[in-house]
Amino acid sequence: MMEEAVEKEYILNMHGNYSETVIDHARNPRNVGNIPNCDGFGQCSGECGDTIGIWLSVKNERITRATFWTDGCGATIACGSMITELVTGRPVAEAKKINRDTLLHALGGLPEDHVHCAALAADTLAEALQDYHELARFPWKKAYMK
Repeated sequence: MMEEAVEKEYILNMHGNYSETVIDHARNPRNVGNIPNCDGFGQCSGECGDTIGIWLSVKNERITRATFWTDGCGATIACGSMITELVTGRPVAEAKKINRDTLLHALGGLPEDHVHCAALAADTLAEALQDYHELARFPWKKAYMK
């Protein structure tokens, strides 16, 4: 019963500050989890202490699957969820162009004190793409990934 009350209060607070898209992705995140034997992985921690990991599967220079995990707040969850949706199905070269502003636009914005969550997700994607390129150049390194 108390959980329901807390959840309702949380939703009411979010509605005043966040777009419906952010609320939807925060409450119903897409593509959560890891990808075993992935083609690229990135992990970053933000100034607020949140951490995001992004896993990529790539075939013929196109991202076929993207997943994420975070220990962060609702805004960070929404950013991780949305960025995986934005990159899935896109060529790697196109995914490299996705940045904080692209993500903020797709989410319908974030309050100023949570814009860093979008930067964190974009930085993590960039790291995962860099890892993909590194593994493509040196495929033997994939055998040493966890």
